[in-house]
Amino acid sequence: MRKTQKKIKLSKAGKRTKWAPFWTVLKKFGAGKRVHPSAMTRIKRHWTRTKLKIKPRRMKKKHLG
Repeated sequence: MRKTQKKIKLSKAGKRTKWAPFWTVLKKFGAGKRVHPSAMTRIKRHWTRTKLKIKPRRMKKKHLG
């Protein structure tokens, strides 16, 4: 079964906005720093603040045959 294009785009966007693992935070900032893992991600996204602008697929007009 094939995934729809919208689901593929959503999954790719989800991968890009993941938080960093905690051990990379320790490696980058040091053991004494208490930094949130999201501080290391390049693209930040929140479900209320920013939306993914994914357009629906173009559908064939039914009345044209």
